Amino acid sequence: MKNYNFDTLPSLFKDKKWLKRTIEVENAFLNIRNSLCKKFQKLENEFCTIKSLKPSNFKKKIWIRNKINNEYGGGTSMILKGRLFEKVGVNISTVSGVFPKDFKNKIKGASKDPRFFATGISVVAHMYSPFIPAAHYNSRFIVTKDAWFGGGCDLTPTFYQLAIKKKFHKMLKDFCDAHNKNYYKKFSKWCKEYFFLKHRNEERGIGGIFFDYLDNDWEKNFNFTCQTGEFFNKSFCSFINQYRNKEWTSIHRKKLFDKRSKYAEFNLLYDKGTLFGLKTNGNIEAILMSMPPLASWS
Repeated sequence: MKNYNFDTLPSLFKDKKWLKRTIEVENAFLNIRNSLCKKFQKLENEFCTIKSLKPSNFKKKIWIRNKINNEYGGGTSMILKGRLFEKVGVNISTVSGVFPKDFKNKIKGASKDPRFFATGISVVAHMYSPFIPAAHYNSRFIVTKDAWFGGGCDLTPTFYQLAIKKKFHKMLKDFCDAHNKNYYKKFSKWCKEYFFLKHRNEERGIGGIFFDYLDNDWEKNFNFTCQTGEFFNKSFCSFINQYRNKEWTSIHRKKLFDKRSKYAEFNLLYDKGTLFGLKTNGNIEAILMSMPPLASWS
């Protein structure tokens, strides 16, 4: 927060309590980022050792916003392009600025005062094996005149959809129930409705959980949001380990590419995170990190 012009931040930051909380959230997201990258790199190295392949490493790229336009903050993109992870991006960012007139009314608490602050982490993994599902996770904390958490995680398998869905949702329910017995029903429904391709009349994947506007209890919401990242790490890696050694052919890969095309369509047409990044002059490479490396429309 030391590099920010506090005159450009939402008025909520006049209360030092929110400054302290924001730093706490930033550090928590950074820890989640580090944990995910460490685990993914370990899995990539193990796979390459078994297959006698040369492992690839995460490449780090730092970006900074334009202070001249009162756009503060920036972020870090960690990208791994390997032989287990065909492409996985782990982005973390902390930014502030002013929402444009055509967008401020779409954001809670920004219609009268368009100043905002946002910090978050976003992960998208596209796997080489057609049998390992693509995975998405994000957590965010946004401040306008209000402050709230949002986030979630979901999977998009090409094969074994029913088996993966049953296992994943059982894990999700157990996780959510440990926090609130109403979370799973509410957030899984929200996810199903959100990750829906209207032009195709179908879901992007097998669902997961999606939540937003958590602002009723700081400590509980903070803990739930952070533990969503821990849950994603553990659950997704379990599917990687389950399917990483299964042999596949070019026919399987072709079906994977067709599935990825729908993933790309959703992110370009409907994803709110993509729109938020574009409307707030975010880093284009980081915004489009979620796009698959190869896809086909046939």
